[in-house]
Amino acid sequence: MYKEEVTLKNETGLHARPASLFVKEAARFTSEITVKKDGKEYNAKSIMGILSMGAGKGDTILIQAEGSDAEEAVKSLVKLVNDNFNE
Repeated sequence: MYKEEVTLKNETGLHARPASLFVKEAARFTSEITVKKDGKEYNAKSIMGILSMGAGKGDTILIQAEGSDAEEAVKSLVKLVNDNFNE
């Protein structure tokens, strides 16, 4: 298992377009990827799961993955967040 914490810096957090980009990026990997926020776990490949998380600007999330490409998957998603979803 590989995991990293990241803080959302973009204005809208993980809503609408950023959530869609996040899920699309997660779907590229075969590993099982989850996101943890406030003690709850969400499927990173589920748009409804990511939107229901209600993660906004300034929130810290934990991205974790288990599988053959786990480290690559987490690093890619952290980069997407740190790049403010290419906004």
